[in-house]
Amino acid sequence: MVNINLTRMSSKGQIVIPANMRADFREDEEFLIIKDGDRIVLKKAESVSEQMKDDLEFAKRTDEALKRMESGNGSKMNFDDFLNEIKKW
Repeated sequence: MVNINLTRMSSKGQIVIPANMRADFREDEEFLIIKDGDRIVLKKAESVSEQMKDDLEFAKRTDEALKRMESGNGSKMNFDDFLNEIKKW
C-alpha cells in the first residue's frame, strides 16, 4: 500500500515523518538517506547489507576526496602510501 503525506522542513533542517508513516520505526533507529536531484529516498539501515554500507562509505569518502582535489586542497602521495590509506577506509 502506498501512503502519501506532506511535511515541512524546520529552520533547523529537521523533517517530521508523519505519525501514520512511522508506526514501525523505533527511537534512535538509523536510516540511509540518498538524495538524487529533487528525489530523496529514506530506508531503514537494518535492511541495508553490510556490503552496501561499506560501498556507501567508500563512495562518500571518494566524493569528499574528489571535492578536496577540485578545490585545490588535495595531497600527493606515492602509490604504496595511497594503497595503505585506502585500506584504512
